[in-house]
Amino acid sequence: MSVGNLVILVFENLSRRKARVALTAIGVIIGTAAIVVLVSMVIGLQRNATEGLLSSADLTQIWVNPGYNDTGGPPDPRTGEMPGFVPITEQVVAQIEAIPGVKKVVRRDYSQFGMLMRYGRLEGGAGLLGVDVMDLSQMGLQAQEGSLTLERGTIIMGYNVPKNNFYDPRQRPGQEPPPPPELLDKTVRVELMKWDQQGAEIRKTVQLRVAGILSETRGEADWNIYAPLEDVTAWNDWFMGRRTNRAKDGYNSLLVQVEDISQTIQVNDQIVAMGLMAYTPSSIVQGTNSFFLVLQVIFGGVGAVALLVAAIGIANTMAMAILERTREIGLMKAVGATNRDVLSIFLGEAAGIGLIGGLGGVIVGWSAGQIINVLGQVYLAGQATQQPGGMGATTISVSTPSWLLVFALVFATLVGLGSGIYPALRAATIIPVEALKYE
Repeated sequence: MSVGNLVILVFENLSRRKARVALTAIGVIIGTAAIVVLVSMVIGLQRNATEGLLSSADLTQIWVNPGYNDTGGPPDPRTGEMPGFVPITEQVVAQIEAIPGVKKVVRRDYSQFGMLMRYGRLEGGAGLLGVDVMDLSQMGLQAQEGSLTLERGTIIMGYNVPKNNFYDPRQRPGQEPPPPPELLDKTVRVELMKWDQQGAEIRKTVQLRVAGILSETRGEADWNIYAPLEDVTAWNDWFMGRRTNRAKDGYNSLLVQVEDISQTIQVNDQIVAMGLMAYTPSSIVQGTNSFFLVLQVIFGGVGAVALLVAAIGIANTMAMAILERTREIGLMKAVGATNRDVLSIFLGEAAGIGLIGGLGGVIVGWSAGQIINVLGQVYLAGQATQQPGGMGATTISVSTPSWLLVFALVFATLVGLGSGIYPALRAATIIPVEALKYE
């Protein structure tokens, strides 16, 4: 029997029992739709979580700090360092730069002194970072105002520093706070502070020009001030009363820029193997993807249980069909049909029920996902209008990729095929003479 004739015969047989086939297919529809909706919801949540991380962090960046693998022993009596301490020396920097996939290594030093900024009547403070790049765009930063170019005697402020960090020390109770200062291209007086052994305060004043204001990053850069590494090193030398020894002290941290996101985790692992502490936002994305993959399996399994129940219904329907069509099977064999032909017909009918239910389940599941999307958008839009500040609606979408629809359809068909194996084998092994005598 040709494949074309088999398909025609299968669907003719199914059309003779429309009500029974429809009721059996409903179970497959429910199970398939459950798989599509549940897995689509997990995929949508995963996409939103990943997009949120991509918008708030550069996944090609790795933050490196010295290693502090304390073995519990006493400090070195000569250097005072704890055992297992791994400083970021120039030799270590060279080793990191030699790792395949590393595009740029930015040396960074934090200020060790106290700092007070003055502009007119206003005072303020912020973290101060020294970096060895002339252009902060090499660190993935963008300018809201001014320039990203760092020169000696200049600073670039984070987004929140001029907005939130300045205050009037002579402001009276109940008096309106002053508006945020316009600091672009203005000179800020910065007082550096340290204390001697007797506890007396020593101050040093430097004049710094604000070369630019950074765009908001929702990260470390928003609350810090960037200055050339040479300036911060000189001020730290003044604070410590000695010159910084990079071979011993090293750098406070590094920012490693990787050429491609796919290489970030591998480079991060190699840096950790050097004894340093390293962190990359890509590790969060990797962990998030692993978590959602487990959720996809669990939620898909819930839908598969519904399909298993439907499979029992298909098996029952096919078993009843054999009892009703026993004389028909005997007649088919009497006119020349082989066991293989009978087996193919009943397997085809079982798979056909799975295919029909799978098509219905895919359509119902995709439609339900679109309805959830619309209802979610309407709800979040209503919530956004009630929030001060006009926050836009965040998408909580059900994302249904095409591969999921194809998988669900094929899986439902295979479930139907598997459910019909036992009834089809029974039909194929019926003895023609006994089948023709069956009442």
